[in-house]
Amino acid sequence: MGFLVPVLFALFAALSNALATVLQRRAALTVPQSDGFRFGLVLDLLRRPLWLGGILAVIAAGVGQAVALATGPLALVQPLFVLELPLALLIASLVTRSRLPGPLWLAVGGVVAGLGIVLVAASPAGNRTDVPADRWILALAASAVAVAVLAWAGLRRRPGRMRAGCLGAATAVCYALTAALMKSAMHVLDEAGIGAFLRTWETYAFGATGICALLLLEHAMQGGPLVASQPALTLGDAGVSVALGVLLYEEHLRTHWWLLAQLLGLSLICAGVLALAGDAAKDAADADAT
Repeated sequence: MGFLVPVLFALFAALSNALATVLQRRAALTVPQSDGFRFGLVLDLLRRPLWLGGILAVIAAGVGQAVALATGPLALVQPLFVLELPLALLIASLVTRSRLPGPLWLAVGGVVAGLGIVLVAASPAGNRTDVPADRWILALAASAVAVAVLAWAGLRRRPGRMRAGCLGAATAVCYALTAALMKSAMHVLDEAGIGAFLRTWETYAFGATGICALLLLEHAMQGGPLVASQPALTLGDAGVSVALGVLLYEEHLRTHWWLLAQLLGLSLICAGVLALAGDAAKDAADADAT
């Protein structure tokens, strides 16, 4: 029962993010494509009702994620966001009134089964609230370097798989860091109230990293096929979040022979995500052609 609340709110957040992905992807395809990083992209998107609907879904997801992180381990909550991709495809199929073929349902089942195996085998535990400053400095510096390198590597390439993959990975790091900072800020809110929440640096830091993630996400969606950006984003967010949970919050994962089960589950997740991303890229290409 202790993990019921964070799991339910994480699933709600994943569903909201999936809806946001569908809406924002459709909106991103209606604005001019750019070769470099362009802040004006968001201004263009603000004129698209679909994108604004996606932002509302992002806000709802943020609320759900905040509650989940306040009540559960980072290494439990963030991996559940792997479900965003299959949920996004299911939502897209409903929007377009098309049916998912059998192999895609198999891929969805693989992602769900793999995620269940990983979480049961890893059994994330621990919910530390006080993170020493030296750990934050190391995590922030490492994340900033990773985002800068990935964004630079992606933006210097022409639109395609490499560009989309690098920008998707950079977005994943931003998402994971945002979640880690949000978790700390939510503990401040829970323990000391809204005044302390508005005074703590983590509140403004997760806001800044969230905005950075949003900008990178829009460029990743425009930068190339979803088959490149979505796996990097989906798997990268989960992986970096687990690492931050262990390093910052001293969360514990089961080891020894449990690692074999975790590898099995991870293999199912990767295979399912790649299959689903490939289909999403095909659908996006068909939409672009029309």
